[in-house]
Amino acid sequence: QVQLVESGGGLVQAGGSLSLSCVASGSTFSIWRMGWYRQAPGKQRELVARIGNGGRTTYADSVKGRFTISRDNAKNTVYLQMNSLKSEDTAVYYCNTEGVGPDAWGQGTQVTVSS
Repeated sequence: QVQLVESGGGLVQAGGSLSLSCVASGSTFSIWRMGWYRQAPGKQRELVARIGNGGRTTYADSVKGRFTISRDNAKNTVYLQMNSLKSEDTAVYYCNTEGVGPDAWGQGTQVTVSS
């Protein structure tokens, strides 16, 4: 099993930046892909960005050009750099891993963007 611990959420003004981190522990050898999802109040959880073992990335259209996902395999850590934040980016952000076993999810970290 994989355990995930996120950090880095908070309150920021529109146009500002935040960086999220997620450290994986446990059966990290089984991870293929790491990513970030988010869920705003009253909405379904949606993919923000993900990165494979080889570095291939996927982004939601709504964050392309503003968010950057990166990964440090030696530290089993995935990062999300969020720039030019908008009020619609307000949500709980969840770290996710996909691999041999069941998907793993972090506890979530709140990101609030004030306009």
